[in-house]
Amino acid sequence: MSKDFSISSALGEPNFTVGVATSSFQIEGASELREPCIWDTFCQVPGAVKDNSDGRTACDHYHLWQQDIALIDELGFDAYRFSVCWPRIICADGSVNQEGLAFYLKILDELQRRGRKAYVTLYHWELPQFLEDKGGWLNRATAYAFAQYSRIVASAFGDRVSAYTTLNEPYCSAFLGYETGIHAPGKIGKQYGKKAAHHLLLAHGLAMQELNEVCPDIPSGLVLNFTTYYPVTDSEADKQATLLAKAHFNDWYVSPALTAKYPPLLNTLPEAEKPLIEPGDMEIIAAPMAYLGVNYYTRALVQARPGGHFEILPPDDNVPVTAMNWEIYPQGLCDLLLQLHNEYDLPPLLITENGMAEDDVIQDGQVHDKVRMGYLQDHMQAVAAAMEKGVDIRGYFVWSLLDNFEWAQGYLKRFGIVHVDFTTQQRLPKQSALKLSEWLKQRR
Repeated sequence: MSKDFSISSALGEPNFTVGVATSSFQIEGASELREPCIWDTFCQVPGAVKDNSDGRTACDHYHLWQQDIALIDELGFDAYRFSVCWPRIICADGSVNQEGLAFYLKILDELQRRGRKAYVTLYHWELPQFLEDKGGWLNRATAYAFAQYSRIVASAFGDRVSAYTTLNEPYCSAFLGYETGIHAPGKIGKQYGKKAAHHLLLAHGLAMQELNEVCPDIPSGLVLNFTTYYPVTDSEADKQATLLAKAHFNDWYVSPALTAKYPPLLNTLPEAEKPLIEPGDMEIIAAPMAYLGVNYYTRALVQARPGGHFEILPPDDNVPVTAMNWEIYPQGLCDLLLQLHNEYDLPPLLITENGMAEDDVIQDGQVHDKVRMGYLQDHMQAVAAAMEKGVDIRGYFVWSLLDNFEWAQGYLKRFGIVHVDFTTQQRLPKQSALKLSEWLKQRR
């Protein structure tokens, strides 16, 4: 970091959780030991993944999990946020794959042995292909299948888990997967996105019911990705366009979960694009949560377009950007947290993902990821600033532990604080990891 972390800040308090995050498809590999998922299928579509790669091996975490957990422990993180692969647990015939459950139980037991907390995500985009074949998230039945799977996992994991997340970023699953088609399953059409989103949110609510019944003492919640939207000018048209973008991409997910209502945008949608809402759905979706997870990476500038439309503008040439061409804008995280605090009656918040892709290279046996160091420090300071202004934030998770399979980008973009050589599977902590580790050990 450009300067040492301040251990006097709120993030240095012992009751504030600092963790690191991954997801199953991005790191596990061992695809032959589970049912196929929609990302296995999507990776086979020519051009769907930029480097034509797939997740069959990824970081081979399935076989190297012990050294990865040891690394988390050695670096000094309080907690590990990881996801369970649905098709590794449930077989196409509906039976439970005990070998799959055993894999995660080993990880949970090792974390417990080392005194590290386990934050378990039940869905990070790996819909079993056998469910996609029946309509996937466009089929209401998928929400009920997810609830049943959630119950099976929670029953098996017992008291080993510190917190559950139902879904990670339903916006990505619905909008990118079922509307723009740049993520699995690659469906394209405005008539699909909001319908898929509703069934995902219903799945969240139904899973919350199961978790509250099976493990009422374990905190459970939802993780949403947020972008902070700003008008490109002070014109009234750009301000209205910004509110519209926010309604589509932020409020469409957080509003039903917290208020049992979709934003007013619902009433302006063409009939073909509206979700199919049945009586009681909104009350199920708005199940009380122990926390809301916030994933933040960047901000966006919005410009009005004719006909009441809007355009998200690319970053200016003169602003710092990540390897994903996302603007580095830490103030956006503080602004977002204050915006949520002012607009909603919030449960406690967790920053469940924050990080960046950098073009990392090994030089003299080290990875000098100076930009990432500054990014993480500045965003953690933004969290502290929001806390000082009254926002109840209980934890911060770095994305990600490992360089991994970055979805449609394949292995081209490196988000890890640990470098992975995908040929040898050798792990090398980057300077950002080592600097974070120094601070983590100071605060103990």
